[in-house]
Amino acid sequence: METFGKRLAEAMDKRGRLCVGIDPHAALLTRWGLTDDIAGLERFAHTVVEALADRVAVLKPQSAFFERFGSRGIGILESTIRQSREAGALVLLDVKRGDIGSTMAAYASAYLDPSSSLCADAITVSPYLGVGSLRPAFDAAAANGGGVFVLGLTSNPEGPSVQHAVAKDKRTVAQTVIDEISLLNAGAEPLGSFGLVIGATIGDTGHDLSRVNGPLLAPGLGAQGATPSDLRSVFGESLRTVLPSYSREVLAAGPGVAELRAAADRVAADCETALG
Repeated sequence: METFGKRLAEAMDKRGRLCVGIDPHAALLTRWGLTDDIAGLERFAHTVVEALADRVAVLKPQSAFFERFGSRGIGILESTIRQSREAGALVLLDVKRGDIGSTMAAYASAYLDPSSSLCADAITVSPYLGVGSLRPAFDAAAANGGGVFVLGLTSNPEGPSVQHAVAKDKRTVAQTVIDEISLLNAGAEPLGSFGLVIGATIGDTGHDLSRVNGPLLAPGLGAQGATPSDLRSVFGESLRTVLPSYSREVLAAGPGVAELRAAADRVAADCETALG
């Protein structure tokens, strides 16, 4: 079984380093001239998959925007995951789950067990009940060739009050998360399967990412204010494993398939130039 890290490295080599979110929130549906209902959701998701699933490395559906429509929305999320993977894109399901014990194990089974209709290549999780509480997700990913992206240093303004807090050993909370994920990836080739979410808007915070040996998802580009040139100040010597992530900057170009492809190609080129 190929690891997620290996599949991701191959996808980035073949398709370039770009992750595009699938975020069908009400404002975007309206901008596309779609109704804010199941029909609009289905059309939006299908169009993004048609435009991008055969050309970008990673698609990242935001589960909440599907969940708000109930069971029918979940059904569309299932088909979005399936169709994206069939077209060759890796799917990072943005669910940001974080819990303990049997509950975390159930989330891991839902999203990382191949027998589940919601199974994705990787998921996002929150470590703020302790990184150890995420063990069921790490174990499920390792057993099934999946990946896990752990929130590390996020773009939202509320994040630093928790993430920059200093523990007794003088490391920040975020640095302890970074270091624990680094241990999970030790010795992995060509890339570990356990990643971190590091916002592209945060600037140089002095955190050490040099030993992560796993993918570094960089949201916050485009509509949230960060530019590709900001990636160097945030990631420094760790640029090799950065996966830039765009959502609204690309999605706003819709509903035309050609326009979505052009927007994705443009930001991908900008990122490749910045990343070297």
